[in-house]
Amino acid sequence: MRTPRLDDPDLPLAEIMRHWPTTVPVFLSRGMLCVGCVIGPFHTIDNACEEYGIDPDTLLAELRAAVSPGAGTTPPAGAAAAR
Repeated sequence: MRTPRLDDPDLPLAEIMRHWPTTVPVFLSRGMLCVGCVIGPFHTIDNACEEYGIDPDTLLAELRAAVSPGAGTTPPAGAAAAR
């Protein structure tokens, strides 16, 4: 089984969080209820961004930062904006 790509437009949010648990705080910091949501296995980044009015490129950049080496040492970029 190959590792999915974070930028795969068809990758469901539940799979993103399963493969990269360090992405969970990104969703939570933005007030997104995707973590544990029953729609998570079906919604993609684009779907969630449309639902929450978030720019998909911005969220994807935050998710990439969360999975990069050294992630978790600083809050996600959108954390301050989400408050």
